[in-house]
Amino acid sequence: MTAAPQGDARVDTRVDARNDERLGDVRFLTVAEVASLMRVSKMTVYRLVHSNDLTAVRVGRSFRVPEHAVHAYLRGAFRETA
Repeated sequence: MTAAPQGDARVDTRVDARNDERLGDVRFLTVAEVASLMRVSKMTVYRLVHSNDLTAVRVGRSFRVPEHAVHAYLRGAFRETA
């Protein structure tokens, strides 16, 4: 992907064949599913997404969170408290 110049809101949506194959393997979770998995409120998940602590993809007016992002966040949280 090419970086967009400062102030340019366009995003490069081209995906090469290798990334396209990997995208098919990604499992996306809803905010409610993430909240249930983490045993927190949906509002907590929204805060994590908006603060960029948890990676998410915007689909229309809702968010989808890659399952691996939830696991990575939790692994990082365990390291911080240990």
